[in-house]
Amino acid sequence: MKLFILGAGLGTRLRALGLDVPKVMAPIGGKPLLQHHVELFRAQGFTEFIVNLHHLPEKITGYFGDGSRFGVRMTYSFEPELLGTAGAVKLLEDRLDDVFMVGSGDTLTDADLSSLVAMHFNRSAMATMGLTEVERPEQFGIVGISSDGRVQRFKEKPRPEEVFSNVINSGTYVLSKKILELVPEGRKYDFSKDLFPDVLARGLPLYATRLEGYWKDIGRPHDLLEANLKMAEMQGEPTFIPGLTTEGPIVARDASGEGGMVVGPSFLDDGSWIGKGATVASSCLGKGVLIEGAAVVRSSLLLDGCIVSEAASVTDCVIGKNCVIGKGVSLSNSVLGDDVVIEGPQKLEGVTRQTEDPQRSC
Repeated sequence: MKLFILGAGLGTRLRALGLDVPKVMAPIGGKPLLQHHVELFRAQGFTEFIVNLHHLPEKITGYFGDGSRFGVRMTYSFEPELLGTAGAVKLLEDRLDDVFMVGSGDTLTDADLSSLVAMHFNRSAMATMGLTEVERPEQFGIVGISSDGRVQRFKEKPRPEEVFSNVINSGTYVLSKKILELVPEGRKYDFSKDLFPDVLARGLPLYATRLEGYWKDIGRPHDLLEANLKMAEMQGEPTFIPGLTTEGPIVARDASGEGGMVVGPSFLDDGSWIGKGATVASSCLGKGVLIEGAAVVRSSLLLDGCIVSEAASVTDCVIGKNCVIGKGVSLSNSVLGDDVVIEGPQKLEGVTRQTEDPQRSC
């Protein structure tokens, strides 16, 4: 069965970090979100991938190529003009099997998809969607199903008074190719906004089943932080790091330090270094991140090349590449783009800085 991954997302809300990449290339645990998809689906038997492209397509093709180094075959579909989720798949109609799967490149999951595939064939469905449960369903498409899994109600991004369930469409589908006959050619058309309501209105067999496991939509900078911490929690283990005291689940590559402490769940990428008396707790550090003596980093994501200077503290922050947090600075609940310099000492909370010029200072 072929897998179509929707990878054309612009990642607009992540650009506050200076992440001028397609959303599927956002870093989680030191590798792009899309790589997590490839590894998950490959482990479940999928080897043929189609990815649609739009924003900076060379960032995706340059990293993944033909997919061979990941043990799969990857081909691409470039969209000069975005045609929506269903419209994107319609473009590749002649390259798809009679039954195929669609996955959302905007989410991180570790779900077992076998139940989704089994239901589609057992129910002779036209479409079968994977479901998950969230606390804030207004941001998604909520779904009501019968006892046998047939979809009875579907509402995309409901107003608070319209919410009838906290079970939502996860963006993963098994589809019979015949459903694409309902998708108009050459215009924007979405699965959740257009196609599934049409299928439901026509009384065609639309089914859904709950997917067990972790699921997270990666839309905003703090979603990226949560996903990175969850990945560290799931993959981490008690770890020895030269020169450091460690506690809890940690994923550490070529990291080191001198007299600091790391408390999991945390992720430390190649070349990250933690100084004497410094603490990194429930945080993720990119390549070459430097945490100087007596500094504290808690519940934060720092991308490649950042420096947290002596006696500074960073809490609940998401920080872009090559930022410098000055000596004695206290920074909390903030998002910084690339190359921002915050001079100390000072206390800042709730700051958002997008960098237009290198080495912008605050």
